[in-house]
Amino acid sequence: MIGAGVVGLAAARALALAGREVIILEAEDTIGTHTSSRNSEVIHAGIYYPAGSLKARLCVQGRERLYRYCMEHGVPYARCGKLIVATDAAQLDELEAIRAKAQANGVTDLVRISAAQALAMEPELHCVAALHSPSTGIIDSHTLMLAYLGDAEEAGAMLALKSPLLRARVRDRRIELEVGGAEPMRVAARTVVNSAGMTAPSVARRIEGYPPEMAPPEFYAKGNYYTLARRSPFSHLVYPVPEPGGLGVHVTLDLGGRARFGPDVEWIERIDYTVDPGRAKRFYAAIRRYWPGLPDGALEPGYAGIRAKTSGPGEPASDFVVQGPAQHGVAGLVNLFGIESPGLTASPALAEAVLAAID
Repeated sequence: MIGAGVVGLAAARALALAGREVIILEAEDTIGTHTSSRNSEVIHAGIYYPAGSLKARLCVQGRERLYRYCMEHGVPYARCGKLIVATDAAQLDELEAIRAKAQANGVTDLVRISAAQALAMEPELHCVAALHSPSTGIIDSHTLMLAYLGDAEEAGAMLALKSPLLRARVRDRRIELEVGGAEPMRVAARTVVNSAGMTAPSVARRIEGYPPEMAPPEFYAKGNYYTLARRSPFSHLVYPVPEPGGLGVHVTLDLGGRARFGPDVEWIERIDYTVDPGRAKRFYAAIRRYWPGLPDGALEPGYAGIRAKTSGPGEPASDFVVQGPAQHGVAGLVNLFGIESPGLTASPALAEAVLAAID
């Protein structure tokens, strides 16, 4: 297993529980340092994704499995629900289109509510109508990763931190991996799962014998988040009607009830998690469309996250890619490309997809 983010750990757990000997290679000094720990920690319902896509199918499958896993393993979560709000009449048709898309994806509990009903739930909102998603929630992603890792280790898996993959080659139906770090080593494996997140395409191209043209390009879409310097007025997540290129600046909550707003979208050339305080200025107008009472100066820099994109600016969003031997011809190799949101929600289902791709 290459990569100890939430999806890599879920897949490592599934492989170990299936009786396989598993080594998890992680380049950083701890688990989940990138996308898995720099996100809104939302358990998504599966609303926005194209019907029939892997994102839609695995999100809906993974959501209830994730809630069940949290209950069984003591992972903190809250099924707090979400409101998607139309702030003017011109957005009502789009609101209905979102509801229809969710229905096609198997999200059966998304309901349209009136402005009065929405205001009864969140008195400081401004909207003309809304959709209520009771299946949306929030989770402690770090505790989830520790639970996945604990299950995997109990089943015999081993975690190797500070162990970057330098290169690999396919030889005699095995894949030989050269691993760097303080104690370099070589590992011969019958099965390799590339769950390296943002850098998964680059990792795939380091495998001699894998057709490099089958690895998609890498794009880094940075999102900045800002936190509220006062107590949150909301008890639900609040999303505006989506904008071209993203879901717009929305409000999510952590398990302590603190509000955070984001993300914006900034295409960058290299991994950089710096949050520019000046970018908050553009957030105020966007937020005040649905929360007119946002005070001046209330937003503070929070954190930045980077999505694992395989499509660039102005291109349609790419689907998840679970690429196994049936696609590229290399026995025992599974590549996970473009695993951005809703990867956390879909992690239990993605783990099962990895097992299916190997078999």
